[in-house]
Amino acid sequence: MVKLSSRAPVAAIRRTWTVALLLALGLVMAAVVKGHADDLPVFMVEMKDGAISPSRLEVPADTPFRIAITNTGTSPAELENSDMHLEKMVTPGGHAVLVIRRLSAGAYLFFDDFQPGGPGILIVAR
Repeated sequence: MVKLSSRAPVAAIRRTWTVALLLALGLVMAAVVKGHADDLPVFMVEMKDGAISPSRLEVPADTPFRIAITNTGTSPAELENSDMHLEKMVTPGGHAVLVIRRLSAGAYLFFDDFQPGGPGILIVAR
């Protein structure tokens, strides 16, 4: 017969509480992160068969933000900036969100990668 020390139940209880507290902390942190993403400013962009509207967008510099993209066209679209390696593909009739962590003050050209030579959108961070 195995004899358990009197400390075994205490250690098990401590482990259980530690795991429970870590799980609760993880859930709280996940809620905070999601809440932060929901607080970001949102800028709307429409893509339609090679056209992007608006053609110019002013955003806050050094501040995270989201671009909500709607493709009202009949062909796929991809909002892209090659210099920053950012891209977001949107199916016909679909919606997508591109989160940009921050842009330094300046102007950035985004374009529809599926419509080469088409008009782009100039995003100006101020």
